[in-house]
Amino acid sequence: MQSSSSIAVRELPLFPLPEVVLFPGRPLPLHIFEFRYRIMMNTILESDRRFGVLMWDPVKGQPTSIGCCAEILQYVRLPDDRMKMLTLGQQRFRVLEYVREKPYLVGLVEWLEDKPPEEDLRPLASEVDRLLRDVVRLSGKLMDQTIELPDDIPDLPVELSYWVASNLYGVAAEQQSLLEMLDTGARLERESEILTSTRSHLAARTVLKDTLNE
Repeated sequence: MQSSSSIAVRELPLFPLPEVVLFPGRPLPLHIFEFRYRIMMNTILESDRRFGVLMWDPVKGQPTSIGCCAEILQYVRLPDDRMKMLTLGQQRFRVLEYVREKPYLVGLVEWLEDKPPEEDLRPLASEVDRLLRDVVRLSGKLMDQTIELPDDIPDLPVELSYWVASNLYGVAAEQQSLLEMLDTGARLERESEILTSTRSHLAARTVLKDTLNE
């Protein structure tokens, strides 16, 4: 998979996390307690506050090669030198090589961007938004409660594709696949498939619930 735009190459401290996939524009709260990562964060706070988040692949026993850069927005030091921090996803990147492993991973990375779309993706984005709202409505009906979506869901195709991907739960491998796509349309198409399947499943459960309650 080749990047459509390798803007720059730089060294980046890397933070592998199990079952966590960060997307551009999405928040990631962290609790830093391991000694090596406390060293890493203290170093980062003295520079540009940026580091790379990679999902740890339990099958391969190593981090994935594509991740997302995070920027530290806020942090609080706890009495025993642990830290709680809020970070925000920035650009995606691919690790070209590891340049250091101790006391923490540092990689040489290239930035990744989606290729320019060849068609208007707004209709597809609108369909994904509609499916998302259907899924939330049916989920609320099953739980007998109203679930409110946030008011700031993006409407631009790229940003919406990241928002939806980041809010899929319990499917880290699927999220990683979506993160690695360099085609906004393909990402939205896959999310449409996931949401359509989920909506069908929830609709069937809703019918069953209504039937049993009659």
